[in-house]
Amino acid sequence: MAHLLSTSCSLKISSGHKSYHQPLNRVQIALPTSFTFQTSKSAFKRLVFQGDSRGKCCKVQANAVSASQEVSAQSNSGTHQSSNKPSKHQRVMVIGGDGYCGWATALHLSKKDYDVAIVDNLVRRLFDHQLGLDSLTPISSIHNRIRYTVKSFEPDAVVHFGEQRSAPYSMIDRSRAVFTRQNNVIGTLNVLFAIKEFREQCHLVKLGTMGEYGTPNIDIEEGYITITHNGRTDTLPYPKQASSFYHLSKVHDSHNIAFTCKAWGIRATDLNQGLVYGVRTEETSMHEELCNRFDYDGVFGTALNRFCVQAAVGHPLTVYGKGGQTRGYLDIRDTVQCVELAVANPPQPGEFRIFNQFTEQFSVNQLAALVTKAGEKLGLDVRTKSVPNPRVEAEEHHYNAKHTKLIELGLQPHLLSDSLLDSLLNFAIKFKDRVDEKQIMPNVSWRKIGVKPKTVKA
Repeated sequence: MAHLLSTSCSLKISSGHKSYHQPLNRVQIALPTSFTFQTSKSAFKRLVFQGDSRGKCCKVQANAVSASQEVSAQSNSGTHQSSNKPSKHQRVMVIGGDGYCGWATALHLSKKDYDVAIVDNLVRRLFDHQLGLDSLTPISSIHNRIRYTVKSFEPDAVVHFGEQRSAPYSMIDRSRAVFTRQNNVIGTLNVLFAIKEFREQCHLVKLGTMGEYGTPNIDIEEGYITITHNGRTDTLPYPKQASSFYHLSKVHDSHNIAFTCKAWGIRATDLNQGLVYGVRTEETSMHEELCNRFDYDGVFGTALNRFCVQAAVGHPLTVYGKGGQTRGYLDIRDTVQCVELAVANPPQPGEFRIFNQFTEQFSVNQLAALVTKAGEKLGLDVRTKSVPNPRVEAEEHHYNAKHTKLIELGLQPHLLSDSLLDSLLNFAIKFKDRVDEKQIMPNVSWRKIGVKPKTVKA
């Protein structure tokens, strides 16, 4: 990871004559100089970041203060210095915190009174630049976001989102496949060694994927399956049938984590997540600078988000092949809730837990029908067309995956409803002028992947 910095940050949210302090604790920022962010329309009263004018790493403070304290602080030194008193809050490091799930999770945990550090090398933004892509939503630069390191921060938990997370990206060409393996597998190994060397009691919360399991013709268990063979019984890791170089990298991660839990006594939770939809959480809605990204293209966009954008701009919903591909789905609000539950309920040293992180199952055809119905209510002319499937996958199959462990810990799901679909569609309509329709159709083929670096044309 490059340029790993630290900051302590909290927000003062003003409403009428009342003030509410929402902590965004122990987050990280790189800034060339100090500046103050103020706006009368903002939910934040005053946010001050101080950076090193030489562009080097530094401690950055952004603290909530009362109106009288603000005036006093400005008259004395122009900034408010925080107490040197050590924090008693649990410290959580979010690796990959500049991404879709990572950013929402970091904000959510910080509001829940955790001290949060974000580590990110910003490579996801580089992918956008290379491929000519952009988020539907206008997202702020990293200078208004965050980061930090294991040795100095001493986290109680590390939430690892820091991986290349697109199956199509890993299938563009040899160089992207190799990068995905190096970034994901070697990156996770580096995290494991950092925990072993600097913070053995730290709990690793790793974002996995339901795609590790594939689509077997039996029910999918949560990580482990009990098998009786030739008169002997054992509980073993559930078989993995990955369907891309990205999914294979996640399988290798799981094996490496399981081994280090056994060999080194590391405690870890693997969150095998389904496909995420939505954009708003309570925290990202607090101010426009905190707005999360929303991918709709054929490389990084997930099915439901893509369909909502396609409906908003009048493009036919692109159903791959027969459309019977069934997967687990969850709202972005449930992603952050699941991570919080995992962090708050750590496993024992040496234990490797696996949770299947999704709330509902849908086929692609079912999602298309739901978006069509919701779009028609809003006066949209929504059409669906089947396009050749660029992936190598079963298009009609059995799919029944267990997902009870997070419910048992207290997950309260936000299920896909008519009102939520209306909200997603209205959100897509609001930003439809930012849509690049050339990015909608899939342009990465599993079967046509080549050795030579490929430029994906806009």
